[in-house]
Parts: sequence; C-alpha cells; structure tokens
Amino acid sequence: MSSQKQGGGLIIFATFLCGIVLSQMPLPDFVGWARPEWVAMILIYWVMALPHSVGVGSGFVAGIVLDVIRGSVLGANALALAIVAYFASILYRRMRVFPIWQQSLLVMVIVGIHQLILHWVQMVVGFTGDSLLFLLPSLVSAVFWPFIFLFLRRVRRTFYVS
Repeated sequence: MSSQKQGGGLIIFATFLCGIVLSQMPLPDFVGWARPEWVAMILIYWVMALPHSVGVGSGFVAGIVLDVIRGSVLGANALALAIVAYFASILYRRMRVFPIWQQSLLVMVIVGIHQLILHWVQMVVGFTGDSLLFLLPSLVSAVFWPFIFLFLRRVRRTFYVS
C-alpha cells in the first residue's frame, strides 16, 4: 500500500512538473498574453480529487518553484497558488458534483483571483500595465479545463492514484 501512495506522489509531482514546463514554453507574441494557467489548473484538479494529499502547502511550494523559474518577485506565485488551493479546498465537494461546464466557470473565477493577486503584486512593485488583458488567462483556462480535467482523471485512474 505504501508503494502505491509513493507512486501516486510521483505521478502528482510529474503532472506539476509538466504544468511548469508548459507554463514556460515560448509562445508567439500574439498569443503569449493568453497562456492558460497550467499549474493553477493542475493544482485545482488535484485539490479537488485528493484534498487529503494536495492542499495549500502544495500550492505554496509550486508557487515558489514558479517564482524561481520565472525570476518574478519571490512569493508572488506562492501566495497566488496558495490562495487558489485554499479556494479549491473550500469548494471541492461542490466542484465534484458540478457538470464540467460549471466547473469551467468556477475555474475561470479561481484563476481570475490568481491573476488579480499576481497583478496586484506587480502593481505594488511597479511592473504593471493599464490593460485588463491580464485577466485573459482565466478565460483561456476555463476553455482548457474540460481537457485538463479529463486528462488528469484518466492519469489518476490509470496509475491508481489515491
């Protein structure tokens, strides 16, 4: 049983690693500002699926890793992803029974909160613009949510992650 739990941890870690890689892949300039928040969506999924294993601490650690990789203000992504995990942990029971389109709307709101926190931190530091385009990733993430949800559920069931 313990080897299964360790294997599950490795699968969860691998999905977060894939999310971090996807978040750093270069995109053309005309779509770079519409990049989905891969790590936030993966975090929402795992908190929803395994709230006893993945939570605020996991979000904080993933955020610190993103801060280091991106070279952003240390703690900005950590704070944002910890809050994402907190909201997901509060809402996971409801999210589980929602149809996928309602989950997408909730993901849009949670990722929007993530984007607002990052924008606020950038505003405090002085690196922000006046446009509302910073909220576009929340809409794009909502569009990608059904695919992420179905893919990660398949991974969870294939590797018996529990």
